[in-house]
Amino acid sequence: MEPRVTAPGPQTVPAPAYGPQSPAGERPDASGPTAKPPWRRAGGLIIAAGLLLLKFGAKLKFVLLLLPKLKLFTTSASMLVSIGAYALIWGWQFGVGFVALLFVHEMGHVLQLRREGIKASAPMFIPFLGAVVAMKELPKDAAAEARVGLAGPVVGSLGALVPLGVYALTGNDLFQALAFVGFLLNLFNLLPVLPLDGGRAMAALSPALWLVGFGLLIAVTFLYPNPIMLLVLLFGGFETYRRYKARKEPASQEYHRVSRGTRIAVASVYLGLAALLALGMDATFIDRDFGDV
Repeated sequence: MEPRVTAPGPQTVPAPAYGPQSPAGERPDASGPTAKPPWRRAGGLIIAAGLLLLKFGAKLKFVLLLLPKLKLFTTSASMLVSIGAYALIWGWQFGVGFVALLFVHEMGHVLQLRREGIKASAPMFIPFLGAVVAMKELPKDAAAEARVGLAGPVVGSLGALVPLGVYALTGNDLFQALAFVGFLLNLFNLLPVLPLDGGRAMAALSPALWLVGFGLLIAVTFLYPNPIMLLVLLFGGFETYRRYKARKEPASQEYHRVSRGTRIAVASVYLGLAALLALGMDATFIDRDFGDV
């Protein structure tokens, strides 16, 4: 704990010349300097601060107008806020590691979007909800949507191998926990439900799988109630209903027209990655007895 400095108490202002005498029995010298009233001292500070603001106001205004336009600032600021939020519960080291895993996952989407020629926003981090990347336009077809959707879990899973390697070298449980959470994060995103990455992959296979995944998510949410699951159900329900209702429209049928080879490739990556992530979670699981805490 840092030492605290106690401020001195209020000082006694000398009495005017016509007031009571000093303890020594003598009147104060009226010709000497007198203390300024508190309101005058405060006024001087306010005036000085105002002059500084006037002097640097133009520069400050320029900086404040520029900051929202800087993608790097927006991304880094949301990262810092998320790290602070997670640090309140799990400590700053885990917070930094977890946000780094989210960043790697989202950058997988960004890189693939660029490969597809689609403009996208920088990753934005939302405490306890993860992170998002906004597309400036829709993919040209369901195959492109599936590639963008799977790119996040693929790159994110590779990112989770980093703390796994550090754990293998050091034996530090922190990195084991980060590896486990990294595998869990990417496996959760593979759920075949919109707007998760798995739901994007299902667009290239069969829209009917959205209904199957949505039903499974309802069952999991009922067994393990969670605010995040409820939000996924809410937003995913609207998008699933909208897209499934429009599945017979000519534009929708053209969008979902995918070659057989592409379907096989998407299904192979999806199922293979899900299996590897499940094995990774099993290998890095930490069994703790919270009853002893």
